[in-house]
Amino acid sequence: MALRINPLVEKTPLSGIRQMSNRLPAHPGAVNLTVGQPDFPPPDEVKEAARQAIGQRATGYSMNAGLPELRQAAAAYYGNKYGFRYDPVSETVITAGGSGSMDAVLRTILEPGDEAIIPVPIYAGYEPLIRLAGATPVYLDTRRTGFIPKADALEKLITPKTKVVIFNNPSNPTGVAIPKDRMDRLAEVLARHEVFILSDDIYSENTFDTPHQSFGAYPALRDRLFLIHGLSKSHSMTGWRIGVLFGPAEVMQHIVKIHAYNAICAPTPSQYAAIEAYTGNTKAPEKMNRAYIQRRQFITASLKEMNLPLVRPTGAFYAFPSIEEFPITSKDFAIRALEEEGVAVVHGSAFTMYGEGHIRISYAASMDQLEKGMERLGRFVGKLRGDTRTIVPDLPQL
Repeated sequence: MALRINPLVEKTPLSGIRQMSNRLPAHPGAVNLTVGQPDFPPPDEVKEAARQAIGQRATGYSMNAGLPELRQAAAAYYGNKYGFRYDPVSETVITAGGSGSMDAVLRTILEPGDEAIIPVPIYAGYEPLIRLAGATPVYLDTRRTGFIPKADALEKLITPKTKVVIFNNPSNPTGVAIPKDRMDRLAEVLARHEVFILSDDIYSENTFDTPHQSFGAYPALRDRLFLIHGLSKSHSMTGWRIGVLFGPAEVMQHIVKIHAYNAICAPTPSQYAAIEAYTGNTKAPEKMNRAYIQRRQFITASLKEMNLPLVRPTGAFYAFPSIEEFPITSKDFAIRALEEEGVAVVHGSAFTMYGEGHIRISYAASMDQLEKGMERLGRFVGKLRGDTRTIVPDLPQL
């Protein structure tokens, strides 16, 4: 065929997370610990709000930036919780999921030749968007600092080509949240340099040990800061595609154009449901977090019994244990664990090459599935070690 597609697209792989989850249909009965899909249903009142919107034929387009009442509700919800204030009219845009926010920001601010700094390992969706915009990702290695970016290491990477520094807090895949003292130092560095800051805080409602720390709390960063929030994780509304983006008005007027040409608007019935989530179901994340904390306890204890090193996760719902002891790649580990023992995890290399030597386990699954999954993972680890005495770990009881 003579015609070519965009070579940047040709070089872009499918997300490693989906590479693994797409294998599951060939393995019926396998335990799925791959995707970050909460096993809880959305709150009943949220579902009812969507039904009412559909019944009242509120199913047409909304304004490109989202329903005004939703922008008002979202700005108030996050502002009251995290201490920042954004104008719901000029500084708030509702997007088709948090991924829609990320895409719109990066396509608005990045140009060919720009550099974007990302702490790694990091979610699989950022690097492709950077490259598709013609920019270059620059990696801030966090493997020796407990998966928390260090301020001095960040400053060494900033050059005249740096356009944006991206954070995912709490982190997917590591489950580690940035503590306030570390964030203070990062903010000091960022304040000294003319760069944009993009913080994907989609897991802000899923922090377990200390309250979420937001870059929105630093006035010196405000005119260059974008914050991504949403309902996918906090209210188990992944398929409803509601993302919330906050940012400076002078740039947001351009971001909304990118969002409009891409999606026109977020799904309107979902937007009406989101109003209920932000005004009537503010306690939903707390209920889910109580279960996640129990599941974290179970997962961390199980991995300890397997002697797989782990940095303790403090947010999101992921564990990122090391498998460096085994003489196989993380992808081979994940494929074999699925094929031989029926447990699906994500290889660490899906989160840039800096995730190699790890696997990601999602504990958004039910306890029943987690128990089966840890038993199978323990059996596989024992097989790799050739130690039949420890094939199945003695799983802890909650």
